[in-house]
Amino acid sequence: MRRTSPLRPAPFLSAVAVTALLLTACGTERAGVGDTGGGGVPDAAGPSSSSTPVDDPGKDGVRVTSLTLPSVPASPSASPSPSHGYAVSADRLAPDTGAGADFEVTNESSEKLTYTVIITFTSDDGGAMANETATVRDVGPGKTVRGTVRAEGLPPGAPRITGAKVLQVTKVPASEAPAEPGTCPASGIRVSADQGDAAMGLRVVGLHLENCGTRDYTVQGYPLLRLLDHGMKPVDGIEILDGSGEITTGAGPDEPPRPVTLGPGETATAGLVWRNTTESGTPVNVPYVQVRAKAGAEPVTVTPGLDLGTTGKLGVRPWKKTDAEAQQGGGAAGTSGRPGQ
Repeated sequence: MRRTSPLRPAPFLSAVAVTALLLTACGTERAGVGDTGGGGVPDAAGPSSSSTPVDDPGKDGVRVTSLTLPSVPASPSASPSPSHGYAVSADRLAPDTGAGADFEVTNESSEKLTYTVIITFTSDDGGAMANETATVRDVGPGKTVRGTVRAEGLPPGAPRITGAKVLQVTKVPASEAPAEPGTCPASGIRVSADQGDAAMGLRVVGLHLENCGTRDYTVQGYPLLRLLDHGMKPVDGIEILDGSGEITTGAGPDEPPRPVTLGPGETATAGLVWRNTTESGTPVNVPYVQVRAKAGAEPVTVTPGLDLGTTGKLGVRPWKKTDAEAQQGGGAAGTSGRPGQ
């Protein structure tokens, strides 16, 4: 059975998730960054730190405004080169000392949005040292929200950080953003996407469904998808296939769809399978996928970044209940998905 995407209405370094809680002050909001793995830094630099403005043009309304580096005496022959990225004239930073980058998000649209921002910290030669991810929720139209991320855990002997810039921005309607970790939507279900896996041109991304409510929740068959471009407009010309058999037989056999009933706290998974083969024609990239767990469910927009090449096909595997052992081992939805995805 084939379904057509209905008309509507890139590898990175390991990222540390940062959840932004929004506070309002004089028309400008501050993302009070919660520490979920070392990603946040205090608003005020410590006595051994110095903050330097950064001339970053930014992307999609997001830009780095300053870089905070602990004050480490620099060699006179080792000054940063302005020809690489957005390096700043500041003392060089020894590895693993927690460089921080302040950034701001400005919503120029007419609706409230939730942003996922990846900021890359760079060395003197322009090389990427760390990519850090921040989720900034519920940015109102015309509002500016400020936040901070921090680079940590660099290996011994790594080049020193001297710059930071915006690497990637995704933004979805706030009403369709995946639920914040630790919260449960009014629907009682949470939908998220994981970071996926790639091998020999084959791509597999998992969709996760969690019953975080107090009643049983039943799905049957395949999640319902709408593929959206950077402007949140429908992507046409892509066949959405029930099952992955026409994409590959190497990802395991397709199982027939069957009713799946989730009790409170239980989870299920489905899968998106495709190849990024590029031959004749124009490659298709799909940054956003709007997911409904079943007909009538509230939509959730995830950002798996489907690089479909010129294949024109996306296989979808049916919902399957997560076994109890996987759930106890941390396989529940929301624990492996990307923040804001």
